[in-house]
Amino acid sequence: ERESWIVDNKDKNPNLTIEQNANLIEPGLEFATEEFRQAIYKEVKGVFDKIHRTHGKGAWKKKLMINDRIADSIFQQVVTRADEYSVLATPNLNGDYISDACAAQVGGLGIAPGANVGDGYAIFEATHGTAPKYADKDVINPGSVILSGVMMFRFLGWTEAADMIEHGLECTIEQKKVTYDFERLMEGATKVKTSEFADYIIQNMQAAVMTAV
Repeated sequence: ERESWIVDNKDKNPNLTIEQNANLIEPGLEFATEEFRQAIYKEVKGVFDKIHRTHGKGAWKKKLMINDRIADSIFQQVVTRADEYSVLATPNLNGDYISDACAAQVGGLGIAPGANVGDGYAIFEATHGTAPKYADKDVINPGSVILSGVMMFRFLGWTEAADMIEHGLECTIEQKKVTYDFERLMEGATKVKTSEFADYIIQNMQAAVMTAV
């Protein structure tokens, strides 16, 4: 919408050069008329007045607040400032790209769980899909499927089971007994098969149970 204002301003002020008119974008008010400034103020005030009315005269402060981001900007920010974000709500296509970029920050799609949650039902699955070309090869990282199961258990309220599985997975990775995708990222790691990785997780789960007893 700001760009449309700039075009309108150029039409009303034909003596502006292209560079001067472009400068209206950032910081945006050098060449703006007083009428233009007042129009912006009125529009912004209207938005805040509406929020005030629809969120209980200040009760909105207790609710979830969101910020919008341009798609190319959020790509950069999830790489350089990922700790500033907890939830990203996006259209499907952008979400597919951005979620893969986020997964790369923690080791790749092999460790990224997925969930489709509705009002009363949910489906949990690996974000990378079924990967049929790797079937029966015993090489793929099962972490995405395992952590999807962890999310399912938490959804069901089975937190003890979720914690136990998560602990087993964390211990196995800390021991650097990992599948090929992690082995190439971790110095001194031992590459193991999918089945072996699962066995180590189970062993670490059993060890945690014995320690607790």
